[in-house]
Amino acid sequence: MAEGVQATWLAAVAGLVITVAGQLLAAPVAHVLTGDGGVADAAASWLRIALLGAPLILITMAGNGWMRGVQDMRRPLRYVLTGNVISTALCPALVYGLGWGIDGSAAANVAGQAVSAILFVRALRAEGVPLAPTPAAMRAQLGLARDLVLLGLAFQACWVSATAVAAHTSAAAAGAHQVVFQLWMFLAFVLDALAIAAQALVGAALGANDAERARRLAWQVTGCGLVFGTLLGVVFAALAALLPHVFTGDPTVLAEMPGAWWFFVALQPIGGVVFTLDGVLLGAGDAAYLRTATASGAVLGFLPVVWASLRFGWGLVGIWSGLSAFLLIRMITVLVRLRSGRWAVLGAVR
Repeated sequence: MAEGVQATWLAAVAGLVITVAGQLLAAPVAHVLTGDGGVADAAASWLRIALLGAPLILITMAGNGWMRGVQDMRRPLRYVLTGNVISTALCPALVYGLGWGIDGSAAANVAGQAVSAILFVRALRAEGVPLAPTPAAMRAQLGLARDLVLLGLAFQACWVSATAVAAHTSAAAAGAHQVVFQLWMFLAFVLDALAIAAQALVGAALGANDAERARRLAWQVTGCGLVFGTLLGVVFAALAALLPHVFTGDPTVLAEMPGAWWFFVALQPIGGVVFTLDGVLLGAGDAAYLRTATASGAVLGFLPVVWASLRFGWGLVGIWSGLSAFLLIRMITVLVRLRSGRWAVLGAVR
């Protein structure tokens, strides 16, 4: 619980830094990424509002972290779901009802994020632990988080590059990419449920000095990830003719969407394996290996292909080919690690 307090303080401080920096950089970053005056102005306006939620998002993430550490999976679900329901309800009211446009979606997000963050902070207060910040403890957490931060940066370099290339291709390509990419992220978080379970179970087994059980669990959850990912791929293949119309009626956006949609469908089984094994290796404290594997996938697979797509005009097919290369490299590297067994270190996390 004490670690949760310090993580919450760290989240609040980091979020404030991000918010201030983002307010200053929103306009130039939006113009660099989009290359379109109208799209850039709208993106910068949305970003300035959305960035107000940065401390709230990080506090919620810290809350998820310390509750996972005590294997409490129910309260995080309730807290995050409550915030998301509020955000979902407010979004159409602000966007259409009050006529705020996309700025209304950002404001709705911030409102929902505030509710979730408040619930997590209230849960910490109820534990009766000291709530004062301890700089030494926060520095230690930053040291432990180094590899995870680099891992996250590798992911974000890929996602931002994909968005930038799509925006420079055309407004229709940018819209189609965002629809499919948000669906892909949604399913990634669904599959992440298996990763979280794997992280908790494998960590508990290794902490109890039971390497054989940890290895058995790792293969079991990998099989679950493959099956679950395959089922999701089948479902969204069946919805290919219907679901895109739920997001847009623009014929130019709909015409661009197949260039990404079938990659999105085909990647579900691969994502099921990769995301589950992320949880296994994180539960074993093997973040350094994950960092290197992810950076390798980004540098050798995603980034060269996605920027070549911009240069040669490959459009969404090129962008999603890069994403496919990234995930394939990550799958190969984590499966090699799993088979080696070197991740199963007994006792405390490294």
